[in-house]
Amino acid sequence: MTRTFLMAGGGTGGHVIPALAVAHELERRGHRAVFVGTHEGFEAKLVPVSGHEIEWISIGGLKGVGAMKGLRTLAALPGGVMHALGILKRHHPAAVFSMGGYVAGPLVIAAALRGVPIVAMEPNAIPGFTNRRIARFVRRALLSFPETARYFAKGRSEVTGVPIRHAFFELPPKPHEEVFTILITGGSRGSRTLNNAARQSWRIFLENGLRVRIVHQTGSAAAHDEIARDFAATGLEGRVVPFIDDMPAAFAEADLIVCRSGAGAIAELAAAGKPAILVPFPYATDDHQLHNAEAFQTAGAARLVLDSEMTGARLVREVRELAAAPPLLDQMAANARSLAHEGAAGRAADILEELAS
Repeated sequence: MTRTFLMAGGGTGGHVIPALAVAHELERRGHRAVFVGTHEGFEAKLVPVSGHEIEWISIGGLKGVGAMKGLRTLAALPGGVMHALGILKRHHPAAVFSMGGYVAGPLVIAAALRGVPIVAMEPNAIPGFTNRRIARFVRRALLSFPETARYFAKGRSEVTGVPIRHAFFELPPKPHEEVFTILITGGSRGSRTLNNAARQSWRIFLENGLRVRIVHQTGSAAAHDEIARDFAATGLEGRVVPFIDDMPAAFAEADLIVCRSGAGAIAELAAAGKPAILVPFPYATDDHQLHNAEAFQTAGAARLVLDSEMTGARLVREVRELAAAPPLLDQMAANARSLAHEGAAGRAADILEELAS
């Protein structure tokens, strides 16, 4: 029997991409997945091109935003909930799947008011603001870390990992070559710290003679244009792009990945079995990116460099040390792969179907 499921959560690629993986699995099983998001979030770019339906809603963040913006969001929340109630009435969903984030707030509140089952996925060790607030209304919580279960009702959670594209699990080990390829990405919105460190590193790489190929996702178009122009003038191998549509392909060609440590990035590194230099975003809610990076470093899957310490010189030093030690890179890759959870999207779809019936 075909069912309709509403997918809540947006703002960043880390919220949208896992929800897309679950939506693809639901539609593969003959169901209908409808997203709810904002025109400002990354869902506005990713969802329409994926072919999924999306309903638009207006809401802003509450956590880590300034007092005035927070007050505006609170003032808009009742209207957002009323709008979400209208979406529920139009689509009659069998359940709501929430990745958390401010975009999910109005829809999960409306779902709780109407008794629609809520399945929440919490990919971080410490739940985000929205998932903490709705924890008591969640029928099932899908986690990446066992310790996160304490935030939800007993017996309602399980560790599934984060749904990511299956293509990451299919990547073969990359053979070591004369040119060392580095993928630098600050996520869908980019990272000023990583962008600046990358720019500072170019001259040092040229001076020390290490043959590198740099693939750099900068984020915003404004940042990209200037960085791409200056990179082209260096003569270094590689490319600078604002956004990478085929991230599994970019992972496949990389010997080392330099990135933030959000839950989505961590899950992709594990699935692909890729060694990494992790630079946690220092303003992440409850410092969850630092906790994620520490877990990977403890497992021997990554190097951790604090945001305040990431410079061009530090980046080059870390890359030189790792590039000179292929056995260490191989061990880091194996350690990363040991942390992977395959089948998370399928398990999420199983649970949604169970609640629907």
